Amino acid sequence: MNSNSNIVLKVTNLQTKFHVGKRIVHAVNDVSFELKYGTTLGIVGESGCGKSVTAHSIMQLLPKAGYIANGVVRYYDKSGKERILSSFGRNSKEIRAIRGKAIAMIFQDPSSSLDPVYCIGSQIAENLFQHEKLSKKEGKLRVVNILMELGIPTPEKRYNDYPHQFSGGMKQRVMIATAMICNPDILIADEPTTALDVTIQAQILTLMKELQKNYGTSIILITHNMGIIAETCDEVAVMYMGRIVEFGSLEQIFNSPLHPYTKALLKSVPVLGVGKRAELESIRGITPDASIVFAGCEFEPRCDYACEKCKQFPPYDQTIKDNHHVRCWLYAGGNEDG
Repeated sequence: MNSNSNIVLKVTNLQTKFHVGKRIVHAVNDVSFELKYGTTLGIVGESGCGKSVTAHSIMQLLPKAGYIANGVVRYYDKSGKERILSSFGRNSKEIRAIRGKAIAMIFQDPSSSLDPVYCIGSQIAENLFQHEKLSKKEGKLRVVNILMELGIPTPEKRYNDYPHQFSGGMKQRVMIATAMICNPDILIADEPTTALDVTIQAQILTLMKELQKNYGTSIILITHNMGIIAETCDEVAVMYMGRIVEFGSLEQIFNSPLHPYTKALLKSVPVLGVGKRAELESIRGITPDASIVFAGCEFEPRCDYACEKCKQFPPYDQTIKDNHHVRCWLYAGGNEDG
């Protein structure tokens, strides 16, 4: 049973690796976090930091070269019952019943996720029929209703249309409909607005917030965009090279960032009203090869505050205050003075 009834998902010490030729890539390295019912957790970081692989590990959608090397993912249903989704050394059968029903996912590119030879209505209904016993008529009615709720005009007609007949924004709404058709407890959105223009991005994010308000869905939002994080999230996990280097509430991350990487990310965000001549700050250096195992902190080669200790010893996760965590030697001892 769940000792904390407010938690819907708990990830503990998750490690995911990939065999790439003779190398082993450490894509996700000792990641732990909790997702609360009805809230949005943002996972943010540069490309290649392990955000998407974390989501795919939770859903057990890893390619053949990938495997969970350690850790456990627990899902708690509304009754508080604990169900193991994935763990080191076993392939859980639980995920088959849960994936698409209790936990659903929206992928980055809707065009590559939709089958071009099937109408969108049948593709949405497929997930519904897999998990619920309904007649074709009942299933179609459910699909038409959710398309209407997602703002797709003439849903009865569009039910029989094909993906090429939809714009990018409409395709993403179809993907959201596919994910939400079974009213899941958890929605994982992996860069859901990357391929869309700014206006459509805003519409999709507003739509997701409305669905959360109406259904109480918990959301994990994966993005590299700090502006999207600021608009949508309650809590934020900042990832770098497969690790969560800082975790806190939205206010803590934006108003009192601790980790040098978090500060650097925030400084690189454009701010409305800043003069044209003002240059954005970039993070010096490049992200190292994920197959490299560092003796100390992975961010040390790019950090302006690094010391000798950072090169020699890996920092540990420290709680500073009010569930604000950071993995950095600057805060050894659990206080902000270092």
